[in-house]
Amino acid sequence: MTMEKYVPINCDFYDELEALATMGKKVRLVYLDDGARLEVHAAIRDLFTRESVEYAKLDSGVVFRLDKLVEVDGKLPAGLC
Repeated sequence: MTMEKYVPINCDFYDELEALATMGKKVRLVYLDDGARLEVHAAIRDLFTRESVEYAKLDSGVVFRLDKLVEVDGKLPAGLC
């Protein structure tokens, strides 16, 4: 199984995610997981990079790639860095 190529998210949007993680505020997140569109209300606990791929870890323990993020509290991640 090969992992599809990672596409970095917009730098400004990443900064917003960092601010949300720092505040520990629960937000509405929509992301893709194996083609399924999932919606959760959770706090972002950590943002990290592994092998040049950026991830978010939620307070529920869920981890997903940031390029699979569709929206956060209605905001869309526009463009690339």
